Amino acid sequence: MTTLRVTEAAALALVEQADYYRSVSDEELAARWEESTDAAMRSLLRFPERGAPCRFRSPALAGLRWIFVPGFPRHLLFYRCEPDRQTVLVVHVLHGARDLESLLSETE
Repeated sequence: MTTLRVTEAAALALVEQADYYRSVSDEELAARWEESTDAAMRSLLRFPERGAPCRFRSPALAGLRWIFVPGFPRHLLFYRCEPDRQTVLVVHVLHGARDLESLLSETE
């Protein structure tokens, strides 16, 4: 059975984005964000290799994959499959307009 792990950076990003949506919109948008990210992560347990491989220059980011957060197409969920440990590791959740390689390199 595949297990899901979430890094501290990813967990913090998920909470901060929900808080942001609460502050600029309402609880409904924040709840939709939380439900969508939860659904995205659960989908990786069923189909861990469904995401696209990342093409970053940094060797530290080799093996990283990404998927869109459903309903939030500008947000990307980055993860690694760890088949030997039957684990999916969610590394980060970021807005696609940010400097992805730099931000992901900080977490690796």
